Order: sequence, then C-alpha cells, then structure tokens
Amino acid sequence: MNPIIKVIIPAYNEQDSIGLVINDIPDSVQEIIVVSNASTDQTDVVAKEAGATVLRENTPGYGNACLKGMDYVANSSDKTDIIVFLDGDYSDYPEQLPLLITPIIEDGCDMVIGARDKRFRESGSMTVPQIFGNWLATTLMRLFFRARFTDLGPFRAMKYESLLELEMEDKTYGWTVEMQLKVLKKKMKYTEIPVKYRNRIGVSKVSGTVKGAIFAGIKILSWIFKYSFK
Repeated sequence: MNPIIKVIIPAYNEQDSIGLVINDIPDSVQEIIVVSNASTDQTDVVAKEAGATVLRENTPGYGNACLKGMDYVANSSDKTDIIVFLDGDYSDYPEQLPLLITPIIEDGCDMVIGARDKRFRESGSMTVPQIFGNWLATTLMRLFFRARFTDLGPFRAMKYESLLELEMEDKTYGWTVEMQLKVLKKKMKYTEIPVKYRNRIGVSKVSGTVKGAIFAGIKILSWIFKYSFK
C-alpha cells in the first residue's frame, strides 16, 4: 500500500517562487500545506491557486510556521505516514522527493535529510556563512554525538509517528538542528541522500542578512550545547 505523504512548506513573501515549488512536487503527495508566515505579498493567493492548502501563521519564525503545519496535520481526520519539509524559495528540487522517502519505505528509516552535496550544488546557492555554519554544526554533532550528518538541509522527510515523538518546540532558526539532535538522542534511524540545490528566487531572509545569519548561528549552537550537557 502506498504511504500517505504530506508536504509542509514554510513561506515568507515567496510569491514569485511558491507556485513553481508546488507544481514540481510529485503527484504521489496527498496534500501540500503552505504556511504563509506573516507574508505581506501574494504568497497566499499564488499558493492556493496552485492547489495547496494555505495556512496563516502571523508570528514570524521558521519553527512557528512548521509547528502550524504540524498542528494542522495532527487535527486532520486523514491518516498521515510521512511528512516532508522543504523551502518555498525554489532552491530545493521538489521532484527529488521520491529519493527522500525511499529509505523510510524500504529501510525503515525515521528521518532522511536531503544533503546539499557540493557536487550537485549550483555555484553561489549557499553563502559563506551557511557553508561554515553547516560545517561547524555537523562537526560538533559528530564530536559530541558521533553523528553522521553533513548538512542541516531544510529538504527532509520523516516518518510521521517518529516526528510526533520528537515533541518539536523551536520557533525560529533552530528547528532543523533541534530535529536532528532529538533523532540522535532517541537513537532513531536516519540517513542522508545527496540532493541538488540551486540559487533561490529572491533574497534569503536568514543568510541574506548579517543579523539573520548571526541569530541563526546562535540558535543552532545553543541547541547543540544544550543537548551536549544534558
């Protein structure tokens, strides 16, 4: 029996890209949930016209948007087997979604990270702060937890029941690393799949600003050190 897959896309002012993202998601996905995170443009309208379920989360924060999507899924009468997260800026390749869910279906993995491998990464698609931050975070996770992660990539799939066990709470930029740390702590089965990555449409709200990059770095490191000394 085919698994029931739902996609959650946090989106802040992504009117120029969100339709492209939705259109490239495979038909095997049962529902696409776009969480418009305090958007002031036409993100909501474009996403709805493209066929997505559109939610509003007016409190800014990547984690807030993801939590809003999860709350919607939890209160839905439909069964859900796998949740996939990806960004709304068209930097990910939604058509690669089957690569991420295969290890869950065939190997029983709880989580699969789409690793933005340098071999398949478009030039300039990741900023210097992003590259350094990923290296630092994954190196620390390897030292403290013997993790095998190489990336904190936002394109990821997770078995729904396992996701619920994590009791996710971060409301901003620490969402991705919180998920990975909790998977390690709970000794869940995980893997990475190399994926393609391209230059986003528009300007990044995190790595595109000094303030955003610093804040994201602090949040990521705080989660790592919090779990290191538990």
